[in-house]
Amino acid sequence: MMDETFKDRALEALEQVIDPELGVDVVDLGLIYDVAIDDGVCTVTMTLTIMGCPLSDMLSEDIDATLARLPEVDQVKINLVWEPAWSVDNLSRQAKIMLGIH
Repeated sequence: MMDETFKDRALEALEQVIDPELGVDVVDLGLIYDVAIDDGVCTVTMTLTIMGCPLSDMLSEDIDATLARLPEVDQVKINLVWEPAWSVDNLSRQAKIMLGIH
């Protein structure tokens, strides 16, 4: 139960991390696959829209800084994965509207 509460709060915090190219947050873009915490170490499993994304370092720094503000987080680790591959199907309904994808 505690993990689910943490995950909800972490995802809510990550809604503040905006992809500057698209102007949509990483959660609505469907980039975040999982967030978990174990002994103060928060692990974010995520992907990017494309391999070699020029914004990956900036997004990683923003994610780290955002989650580090949560009281139970001592360290943030980002597990970048390419499976499953990201697609427009990952976009939330709100992101699709914002990006003009119907």
